[in-house]
Amino acid sequence: MRETLFRDHFWIRLAKRRPKLRTGCVFSEISSLQEESSDLTSTVGYDSIIQHLNDGRKNCKEFEDFLKERAVIEEKYGKELINLSKKKPCGQTELNTLKRSLDAFKQQIDNVGQGHIQLAQTLREEAKKMEDFREKQKLHRKKIELIMEAIHKNRNLQYKKTMEAKRLYEQRCRDKDEAEQAVHRNANLVTQKQQEKLFLKLAQTKSSLEDSDRNYQQSITSLEKIREEWQKEHIKACEFFETQECERISYFRNALWLHVNQLSQSCVQNDEKYEDIRKSLEMCSIEKDIEFFVNLRKTGSSAPAPVAYENYYNAQRNATPVRSPASVPISRRGPLPTPTSGPGDPDYATIDGYSLIHH
Repeated sequence: MRETLFRDHFWIRLAKRRPKLRTGCVFSEISSLQEESSDLTSTVGYDSIIQHLNDGRKNCKEFEDFLKERAVIEEKYGKELINLSKKKPCGQTELNTLKRSLDAFKQQIDNVGQGHIQLAQTLREEAKKMEDFREKQKLHRKKIELIMEAIHKNRNLQYKKTMEAKRLYEQRCRDKDEAEQAVHRNANLVTQKQQEKLFLKLAQTKSSLEDSDRNYQQSITSLEKIREEWQKEHIKACEFFETQECERISYFRNALWLHVNQLSQSCVQNDEKYEDIRKSLEMCSIEKDIEFFVNLRKTGSSAPAPVAYENYYNAQRNATPVRSPASVPISRRGPLPTPTSGPGDPDYATIDGYSLIHH
């Protein structure tokens, strides 16, 4: 049967030398925290257990907060990746196979962002599980703590009464001793009446001593019953606390392990998405993309003819002017008058005594 290390290491009356205990739990070397104590009301060991359990609960809360903050980071990162893949241009004018690779790239980046958002949700769920476990342990432990607090209170009260009974008993013993000494000292020095008073006082002190002795013994008996009850409950509490602490360490360790596995799984899933991008890039063909661009933008199958030299004068000499018939403007006025002089006359272009040529 497994030793109860909490019980053995946190006993109120620890022996200075004891056999080395089997190391089966976290408190295998913790006995050095408490010296041997003869005070029945000491709670040094018990307080050490409670402090350690509180520290363990605090550690769980810190890991819970860590998961929540990591979830916020993952969610923010995932959303930013999605916004980046949707809003930021990335080779939008590429053609053919490279365009398909870029489309696959942006789609997988979006998927990676979605994966980080899903991871954030998973981390929040794990944080909630840690919170539930922590609160469950706190609730169960509280019941034991209340029982132990009541027992400690009752034990301390009875111990105080017992110490008071012991003090009174010792005082009555001293009173009886003084009364006996007074009788012996004054046996031949006092009158008969004074001797009677001394014997009466001695009898009263003996009676008081008997009462105080009986009361003291009853207090010791009651204290022993309470001590046995406290011892029994103390052992049970230590066993419960040790079991709970082992569960906490195991749960904490498994939670850490699971968290690392989730991060590894996220990395593996991301690498699978990146592998899809690499496969798409392997299908990318430089020759096909260039050929696709040529076919899409080509303007013809032959090059333009060379531009020949043309002599201006040869072109004027060989050219035959072609006159087009002049159009007759339509006018509301009558026909122009006929000139009275010929082309060779000085009065050429003279119309009715008006000439454009001035002599």
